[in-house]
Amino acid sequence: MPLEITSPDLAYAPIAPLLIVFGAALVSVLVEAFVSARRRREVQIVVCALGLIGALVAVVLLAGTEELVFAKAIAVDGPTLFLQGTLAVLGLAGVLLLSERSLDSSGGAVVARAQVLPGSREDVALAEATEIQTEVYPLALFSLGGMMLFPASNNLILMFIALEVLSLPLYLMAGLARRRRLLSQEAAVKYFLLGAFASAFFLYGVALLYGYAGSVDLGDVLAATGRAQSNEGLLFVGLAMLVVGLLFKVGAVPFQAWTPDVYQGAPTPVTALMAACTKIAAFGALLRVLYVGFGRAEWDWRPMMWGIAILTMIVGAVLAVTQTDVKRMLAYSSVAHTGFILVGVIALNPDGLSGTLFYLLAYGFTTLASFAVVTLVRDSSGEATHLSQWAGLGRKSPLVAATFALLLAALAGIPLTSGFTAKFAVFTAGYEGGAVPLVIVGVIASAITAFFYARVVVLMFFSEAPPDGPTVSVPSAYTAGVIGVGLAVSLVLGIAPQPVLDLAADASRFVY
Repeated sequence: MPLEITSPDLAYAPIAPLLIVFGAALVSVLVEAFVSARRRREVQIVVCALGLIGALVAVVLLAGTEELVFAKAIAVDGPTLFLQGTLAVLGLAGVLLLSERSLDSSGGAVVARAQVLPGSREDVALAEATEIQTEVYPLALFSLGGMMLFPASNNLILMFIALEVLSLPLYLMAGLARRRRLLSQEAAVKYFLLGAFASAFFLYGVALLYGYAGSVDLGDVLAATGRAQSNEGLLFVGLAMLVVGLLFKVGAVPFQAWTPDVYQGAPTPVTALMAACTKIAAFGALLRVLYVGFGRAEWDWRPMMWGIAILTMIVGAVLAVTQTDVKRMLAYSSVAHTGFILVGVIALNPDGLSGTLFYLLAYGFTTLASFAVVTLVRDSSGEATHLSQWAGLGRKSPLVAATFALLLAALAGIPLTSGFTAKFAVFTAGYEGGAVPLVIVGVIASAITAFFYARVVVLMFFSEAPPDGPTVSVPSAYTAGVIGVGLAVSLVLGIAPQPVLDLAADASRFVY
């Protein structure tokens, strides 16, 4: 009797945001191949903008949808649509930030040009550095498509594919800083090697879980949990290895070693896109895995996550205090914020889920705008990221310094900013979920992070500027727009956050 294979029903409308972004990525590749170099940048910006705006419109039209499609491999539900909408908006802002004439955001190109001889090796290297790097646009779109697929994956094999699709373009983009080639390529290699190890852990965990449940669908893993005569060892080891791959992407301790080096070495616009969007996608996948696949095994994985959250908050806050580079400080700040978000994840209740979604949105806008400000402070060699070079910035450019100070206040969680509302949401959920020690550690770590944020503010406004200090460049319309939107969102979500909190609460239900 011949074997009959039934093909799954293909419902394309629920995955329209993914199709639009990946379609735009393919068009962007064709633009690289067939459009002249003189017009390529403008065309690429239009393609990226149309693709991401189209994806956002599709997300809005799908609001309220709750279904599993493509043989239950993709889940279209509240958390998926909330995170996809957030990624579409932040991705559009990140692409606009990538649209600077050079990914190095170098303010010293003209000065350097005057100091080299025409036709010399230095002149050729400088020409390469100031060349428009349009290859970043298709890479960014493919990575954003993978990020949108990551939290929607209800199948662990598909989740692994999404992990690789979002990661591989980022490895390449991290090495695109041509004027700081050694530092940038070192960051790319570190990110690639450590990411490969994390992916191997993830995939081996998937294999063990398949051996346990006989399926890689999260719903089937949930159904198999606690079943009589099941091999619990496969469940626990598989979950641990699966979570290692996800914790690497969110930058949790002890898997955060790549974060400061990659954030510092990558071009700052790429760092901004990576810092704002990758964490959102990875936390979305982590939430789906823990809430859907292993919701019944919470007493087995919560102690492990407690320890990771405490270590992440303490290590991120303490090591940030010792940094002398702005980008490395923001990197360790990102690690500390990962610990704060984990408090909401561990709460394992609807308030924890909605608080985590709100935190991811607020953190994404603030972080993107913060790195956009970093691109404006420059000296003759390019970006000036050493903290000593920011001394007296408030006297040279009060507007830029005040904007950065407000963004740091939001990251610190000062009242009337989005950071305060976000921390209050996840800490409240953690308290109600019985994680009182985590909340106490989070409050202490928040106080430590406020110290190093305040140190930067004091340095900018109450220190003397060095005679040969850096200059503040006039932002392009794209950069100014990104900073303005990020600052506005940080303030609005602190002053009137209720509509977005309600939206996150309405979206806090998984389908499986």
